Amino acid sequence: MRCEHPTVNTNANLGTRTQIDKRTAYHQAGHAVAICLGNRQKQLPDVHFQIVFKPQARNGQQLGRSPRNLYQYRATLEGGCLVQSLPHSFADATQALSPLDQGQCRRAFEADVANLLAGSLAEAKYVALRDGKPFNATLGYLGALQFYGGKAAMDTITEYLECLVPDQAGRMQKLAGLFLEAYSFINQPSNWGAITALAECIVGMQTDEAHSPIDCEEVATFLEDYLAASVRLTG
Repeated sequence: MRCEHPTVNTNANLGTRTQIDKRTAYHQAGHAVAICLGNRQKQLPDVHFQIVFKPQARNGQQLGRSPRNLYQYRATLEGGCLVQSLPHSFADATQALSPLDQGQCRRAFEADVANLLAGSLAEAKYVALRDGKPFNATLGYLGALQFYGGKAAMDTITEYLECLVPDQAGRMQKLAGLFLEAYSFINQPSNWGAITALAECIVGMQTDEAHSPIDCEEVATFLEDYLAASVRLTG
């Protein structure tokens, strides 16, 4: 699974610094925080991912520095899924498993979907707050998520649900439930604070740092430090 967005440059110090635009940063941060904290809250295993920065492609060509000495990159979150390979049918693939193991597999499927939704919802919430508008489940409803970097994610989610739930009505019901779960996750103040902190960290990366991936261990450490600091401040 691969979700990509282009990056943009700031007006200041263009020759030596590149920033990912904040919509991108919040999308990636929302997805990453959901993977790290959401999976942990559900007592699911850790899963590897990394946020990678690559030269922006234009007309099939990868670019480094433009003639105006501007840096352009795209950010990609690679990995992060508990389900490594989707079977044709969840029921067929798990029929030989015990009920306990079937339940664990189902939770992994559902967590992957919720985590993908969290990325698009985090971007939608950032845009709403930036524009002084309320953020609610209607604003970020499923049909609108494609406008928040979510088309690729929605395509992946569709594949998950077609595998997991055999009938269309059941798929829509399951999707609505997971959407509300992801919406609730990013709206929890501690989770939104963590998403905001990680997004601002990504936005502030220097150009030379953008050549190195942000590994999941680095994200986990960053979040642990942030949450520990938050506890000290509120304690």
